[in-house]
Amino acid sequence: MARLTEITDPDDARLAPFVGVRDRQTAGGDEFLCEGMLLVERVLDSDLEVAAVLVAKGKEERLRSRLDERDVEVLTAPQEVLNATVGFNIHRGVIAAARRRPAVRAADLLARSRRIAVLEGINDHENLGAIFRSAYALGMDGVLLDPTSGDPYYRRAVRVSMGATFSLPFARVDRSQELLELIHRAGFVSIALTPDSRAISIDRFGVADLDRAALLLGAEGDGLRSKTLAAATVRVRVPIAPGADSLNVGHAAAIAFQRLGLV
Repeated sequence: MARLTEITDPDDARLAPFVGVRDRQTAGGDEFLCEGMLLVERVLDSDLEVAAVLVAKGKEERLRSRLDERDVEVLTAPQEVLNATVGFNIHRGVIAAARRRPAVRAADLLARSRRIAVLEGINDHENLGAIFRSAYALGMDGVLLDPTSGDPYYRRAVRVSMGATFSLPFARVDRSQELLELIHRAGFVSIALTPDSRAISIDRFGVADLDRAALLLGAEGDGLRSKTLAAATVRVRVPIAPGADSLNVGHAAAIAFQRLGLV
């Protein structure tokens, strides 16, 4: 059962997890932040541990049924106290601090997956969140990140993912060169997505018949490293109109996930 406490002073110590949200992005340590009614509802519906919820007075009623099922501290406060606490006008009126899921070993994630997204240097958190959202929606079993990719629990990544971060398992490797070694050892065909016109059109590549497939995605602009492209099983591209430069990595990934997915 949730514990409701009304807060009127923005200096109240119980507000500490939510102070200066814009500057910190995370709650600190093993916690992360998610804001907005939809995301807070989704984190409460997940199996993640929710440490605290800060909500504008009166809006807690929408969360009542979910909060009744949770042992969580719920702080209600006037809108001006929320704004002073987080450091901006939080018009969504609710923010939650939840605990990260324990890290998954890359080998364990691969062992239980058939379709995997592999991210190399994806450090833009909007792109990261978009990739998680479409990967979850289009049938990927998980995401494998290299050391230079961003944090899926970063506040903006969580928001853009629309909560997919709560449900889609992911793991991180310590060294970029481990990625393809792990993938190939686990029996995956590695598919490098590239705008290179010499790559095979993804429409002509028979992905549906592959037992295990890993889609390799590189950073916006730089793309995948040359070593990664050279070592991948196959290189594919999303066909685009003549004269167009390329697609945003999040958009290209969604198209490729739809081709690869098992949904």
